[in-house]
Formats: sequence, C-alpha cells, structure tokens
Amino acid sequence: MRITKVTAWWIQIPIEEARQHTSDFGTLRTFDAAILKIETDDGLVGWGEGKNAAGSAGNYGTLVRLLNDDFGPRLIGRDPADITFIWEDLYNGVRAGKAARSGHAMPEMARRGLTVSAISAIDIALWDILGKSDGKPVWKLLGGRKADRLPAYASGGWADAEHIGEQLKSYISAGGFGAVKMRVGAMDAAPHVSAERVRAARKALGPDIEIAVDAHGTYTVSGARRFAQLVADCDLAWFEEPIIADDKAGIAEVRATIPIPIATGESEATRFAFRDLAVRRAADIFQPDPAFCGGITEAMRIGTIASAFNLRLAPHLWAGAPCFFAGLHVCAASPASFTVEFSLGANPMIHDIVEEKVEVRDGMIRIPEGPGLGFTMDENVLSKYAKAL
Repeated sequence: MRITKVTAWWIQIPIEEARQHTSDFGTLRTFDAAILKIETDDGLVGWGEGKNAAGSAGNYGTLVRLLNDDFGPRLIGRDPADITFIWEDLYNGVRAGKAARSGHAMPEMARRGLTVSAISAIDIALWDILGKSDGKPVWKLLGGRKADRLPAYASGGWADAEHIGEQLKSYISAGGFGAVKMRVGAMDAAPHVSAERVRAARKALGPDIEIAVDAHGTYTVSGARRFAQLVADCDLAWFEEPIIADDKAGIAEVRATIPIPIATGESEATRFAFRDLAVRRAADIFQPDPAFCGGITEAMRIGTIASAFNLRLAPHLWAGAPCFFAGLHVCAASPASFTVEFSLGANPMIHDIVEEKVEVRDGMIRIPEGPGLGFTMDENVLSKYAKAL
C-alpha cells in the first residue's frame, strides 16, 4: 500500500447568530480548521486535522498551503503504515536520515507551531488509514481500551454571573454531565468578576457537580493567584491555562502556591514540551490537542509521560471531527486519561461534517467501534464550506 494523493482544505463553517458566543477570542462567528485527506493506491482514505487557533476561528491559509505544497508531496509513494518514521522524518527534515541512524532527534529550526500542526494532521490521517486497512479501530492498534464508554465533561460557560448557572444547567440537562467547564480570565474585567461568576455557578449547581475553569492563559502569575484566592471555597476540579504557556516557571509557581489542580497543554507541541512541564512540576493534568501537539502518535507519548509522573491526561478536544475522534481513541488507550472534553458551544466542525451522531448520554461518551477513527466524512459538506485560497 502506498500514498497516492494528499489534499488539505481550509474549512470555514458559519455559526448561526443565536449560537455565537463571546470570549477573550472575541465573538466567534465561524468554526475553522485545516482538514486533510490522504488517499492510497488500495482505495483507502484517511482523514486528519491540523490546528493553529485554539479559539476555533482563525486563518488556516498558511497551514493548508504547508500541507498541500510542502509536506504532502513528501508523502507520495510512502507506505502509510510507517507512521512513527514519517512523523520523525517530517520533524527532522533534511537531517532525518542522520537522526534515524543516530537514535535521537535533530529537528529543523521550525520545529513547533505550524510545522507540528501539519505533522499532526498527517499523523491522524495515517492512523485512520492503518485502522481501516486492518479492519480495526485505532484504539485496538494502540494496545486496547480501558472501557467502551468514558466520562465526559461539558465545555463552555461564557455567561455573566446572573446567567451562568442557567447556562451550565442547560449543559447538564443536555447530556447528563457530572462535570462542566467555564471560561474566566481576560474575557472579564478583573479577577473578582470571574470569581463572582464562579461563585454563582457553584451556588446554582450545588456541591456534587464538578466545576473546572479555563483562563486561556490570560492571567499573570499574580492575577492567577488572586483569582484562586477569591474562589478558594468553590472546590474547583482544575484551573486550566492560568497563565501564558511560554512561562513554564510561572505555571510551576502558580501550582506550588494554590490548592487548585493545574491543567495545561493545549498550546504545547511535542513530548519535549510536556517533559519540561512534568520535570518542573508545573501541572497536574496534561491537555495535549491531537491536532496541534503532534497527532495521535505524540499524544500517546505525552500520555506515557503523564503516567510516569503520576499525572492525568485530559486532551483538549475543542476541535473538528478528526481531532475529536483521535482524542477519543487516545483517551480509550491511555492509562492516564480520565475524562473527555465535549464542547457545548456551537461546533459544526464535529456535528455537521460527519454522518454519525456524536453525543453524550448520562455523562458518558461511547468509544468508536468502526475501523480507523470510526467516522464517515460527509465530503459534500466539506465542498460546500471549503474556502478558496
């Protein structure tokens, strides 16, 4: 089996006005992603996704061109089952041969960002092909699954203090969730405003629903500590991305000085960055995004680091269907995973581009049973929303 064609599109799906939300990323009017299709001479197709904008809306023109004009042509004629070595070859670039012979990485200067986003899309698609060629779900190729259903948490929560309880209760009603996540940080005027919203949420939901908060990296160290003090009596499940991801020492300082578990990683790429977080004791929960961190291959490596340091894994899955399904397989196969992020904001990139219904019941989400990633892409929807470059 050989790769014959690689095609990427910038898919941009409008969000109806009634379902738009406003956060520190602004008002999100579209959901955007780079969606990748890899075809083989056996007629198999693998689907992948790359991301460069965690807020779902963003400019994907450069990433799509990187996939179509640079990385894609390098894959033609290769065996799609050589997943690990394709990953390493793309990461190491012109020194791939030397790196392979030496047994250690020798990456090019552009070893993060869009480079790893492109590798992520390719990696996810290659796992999809491998599963389809073997007639097995990806989780089985990764070593098996811990359960056929996993707990999920409802991710959203932008309403003000007066309405946040109602908003989060609507999530719980929609899927029977026992845990929710709400946004805090720069979207509010000051830490005390976010704290007021969190206290309102806890009052509305009572003590038995888990509440996590996500600042999208928008506090300073002192601001994060101030916010944590203001919500110390709210029994939060975790404090996500309290400060900028580039300040690992700062994240470690926040973790060492507050009682709330720290979750981070959606803005990190490769096992090397997560190794640094682990060694610095900067996090309790790792949140790699399969469409940004390096795909399924790298997410599993990151899960192994989490397990080795007695940390937990909860991938960032505010994404399109290829990334979301990839995350399901990683969670199913990783001993360190414990929950699945399920977006309750408008997410047409999950629900509209695949034929299967993606849902949570009784707070649990079913792990796909079909071969590969386990979804059927609706290519008519892709054609409709592909943005011309």
